[in-house]
Amino acid sequence: MLTSIKGRSAIVTGASKGIGKGIARLLAGKGAHVLVVARSGDAAEATAAEIRASGGSATASRADVSNWDDMRRMAAAVVEQRQGIDILCANAGMFPAARLDDLTPQGWDEVLATNLKGTFLAIKACLPSMKAQRKGRIVITSSITGPITGYPGWSHYGASKAGQLGFMHTAAIELAPHNITINAVMPGNIKTEGLEGLGSEYLGKMTASIPMKRLGSVKDIAYAALFFASDEAAYITGQTLVVDGGQVLPESLMAIEEMEKMG
Repeated sequence: MLTSIKGRSAIVTGASKGIGKGIARLLAGKGAHVLVVARSGDAAEATAAEIRASGGSATASRADVSNWDDMRRMAAAVVEQRQGIDILCANAGMFPAARLDDLTPQGWDEVLATNLKGTFLAIKACLPSMKAQRKGRIVITSSITGPITGYPGWSHYGASKAGQLGFMHTAAIELAPHNITINAVMPGNIKTEGLEGLGSEYLGKMTASIPMKRLGSVKDIAYAALFFASDEAAYITGQTLVVDGGQVLPESLMAIEEMEKMG
């Protein structure tokens, strides 16, 4: 059993739906006060209200992670309300599909601004508080797409997710003297609103390619984030945890077929 995070303050960006919402709900369920951050203030407040209705502690903030002023206001609000920031889950991300022939410079910039620059800005905004406390936990939501795998239409997304890890490796060295850890969870195909929008055929084929024969749940990712945010993970920094049901392991579809023959 992990040491309790009761009473700690946590920020989760991109927390109005999907993986971010799952992380926010779990952290609040374990006793943390969670600031739910999203570009839509109404959506952020709706998630915070759900958490409060279930007995958790949560407030909401409308903020765009690609906007430095928004990130500074986000961090300042938590410091004012909770006297410090203990946990940051830099989760906000977007993944519009566009193959190279159709991908525009603007489309490239929008994805990198949210997924990569947004990770940097959220972290930078929280560092003064964490350094003052001499303690902090930062958890990045990356992906298997980019760092390990590729998929047509997601070159910009893959670049942003691989970039997060390159950023993290050096950030971990810089932050270690301040007792601040930074790690990344790398989800595979997780059943969220965004994934369901890709259609039943996509979901079926992706499920068939996963050795565990199911898509992941947001709780699968949330529990990985909870571990990195815990006292027990104090000596782990600059590391990644793949949570994908074994998706990246088969060398080909033939490996899946052989597995199925074994019953």
